Amino acid sequence: MPVEVRRYQTSVEEILHEGGPPPEQPLLVGSVAAVIENPFAGRYVEELQPFMDELKPLGLAMAERLVAALGGDAARVEGYGKATIVGAGGELEHGALWHVPGGYAMRELLGGAMAIVPSSKKVADVGARIDVPITHIDASYVRGHFNAIEVGLPDAPRPEELVLILVMTTGGRIHDRMGGLRKEDVKGEDGLR
Repeated sequence: MPVEVRRYQTSVEEILHEGGPPPEQPLLVGSVAAVIENPFAGRYVEELQPFMDELKPLGLAMAERLVAALGGDAARVEGYGKATIVGAGGELEHGALWHVPGGYAMRELLGGAMAIVPSSKKVADVGARIDVPITHIDASYVRGHFNAIEVGLPDAPRPEELVLILVMTTGGRIHDRMGGLRKEDVKGEDGLR
């Protein structure tokens, strides 16, 4: 099944401070969303997994687009996440199709990032927004990188569409002071610590 994108939305937030002293470098939090047709909308289909392979090139293209929006240097990316908003004609399982193509695309582009890519998904109407969870790319226990960003498009998803989303950041929360594993102490062996 060919994947045709109806619309992209790319956004970058530049966070200069959170009420305290400005950091040396602003935190960049970027998202890219692609609106595509859901080939399974309106009916039950038993075998969905082959569509994951069709989505892989889109996942890589979206990850490349997002790194470019963040300045073009994949080595600057420290956090990531993904999400899917399924139009009302689909089912939650259609959103799960994005797990492999979205997650592995980012991990590959970022040099084999170790941590699992956190995700969220929901079935919703046009204009819905979703909170996309974010963690450190190599160690899920880096508490200072626990974050989320809200993403949505005003005209999507239509009932027969999917909104596929990737998120990346150039660091953890500004003024993180909640303790736990620090990014400079990451071993990067198991995706956790």
